[in-house]
Amino acid sequence: MEKEYKEYSYFDEDPKKGWGFILALASLLLFTFMGIGLDLDEYLQHKTLNIPEGYFYLIFSVDALMILGIVLIFFYRKIGIFLFPVMLLLHFFMHNYYLSTFLYSDVTNLFLFTGFGMLAIIPKWKFFR
Repeated sequence: MEKEYKEYSYFDEDPKKGWGFILALASLLLFTFMGIGLDLDEYLQHKTLNIPEGYFYLIFSVDALMILGIVLIFFYRKIGIFLFPVMLLLHFFMHNYYLSTFLYSDVTNLFLFTGFGMLAIIPKWKFFR
């Protein structure tokens, strides 16, 4: 009376990167570049705003790791799925803590990551290494 369980595939996905997957990553990249643009503006005004230069080494490193996370997601690497949101939250909290600024681009980017993650990334999870 043992029942044999089969693995069910709820998503008929193939490893090909479709337009939805590419557009989801492009939107994440767009909002990441918006955050980098804000960081660059702050760097250009850091003497006027009294922001120490050491802060920018940290924030631009976080920006680079966010872009690396998106690239890793594109190449189906699981570390990118964890790296990107962690760096995005770190970027948001660094701006909030050090500069007392609330970045809507980061909040929107996190919303897009969770929304597009449900629609574009999770169905392709079995292809990630």
